[in-house]
Amino acid sequence: MQIKEVAVNKLIPYAKNSRTHSETQIAQIAASIKEFGFRNPILVDGTGVIAGHGRLLAARKLNLKQVPTIDCSDLTEPQKKAYIIADNKLAMNAGWDGELLALEMEELLKGNFNLELLGFTESELDELLDTTPQEAELGLLPDEKLDNFLNGDTKILRLAYDEQEFESVVNGLQQLQKELETEDFSTIVMALVLEKCRN
Repeated sequence: MQIKEVAVNKLIPYAKNSRTHSETQIAQIAASIKEFGFRNPILVDGTGVIAGHGRLLAARKLNLKQVPTIDCSDLTEPQKKAYIIADNKLAMNAGWDGELLALEMEELLKGNFNLELLGFTESELDELLDTTPQEAELGLLPDEKLDNFLNGDTKILRLAYDEQEFESVVNGLQQLQKELETEDFSTIVMALVLEKCRN
């Protein structure tokens, strides 16, 4: 693969691109490009854009004359159509480790880095950084992750209980889930953990 600089005014967006980009997101991408440089080339077939429509809009907003591109003309037409969708959807399928993300944010704050460049809303940043000393010590995750711990995210319980206790608590909560027909366990889990920490 070779990166080639192409004039912005020659690039043609895919007319049937189903991914949308708000003005706010375009401004965020533009701010990122301004801070870090154009680190992610636009994928093209000749002058037609396959992936990177948001980056192209941001480049226009910044009045850039040229942008880096990678030619993907070796793909078949069905592959190009599929890649346009997959490139966006696969990125959306990723998640976050709330504890590690909060730690990274704190490190960036110590370095006086502008967190607005990361793409999070103000309320999301407030939630990530608003951690009490007890929560920081336990490595507690946000409430929305606690609500889903039975689906695999049991980190908060593993922090407070040894393996034998952990299995017993999870089995009890799974039984309680069946009896109450509910998935909201954040209050129950927090109570269990706090009680454990007091003992």
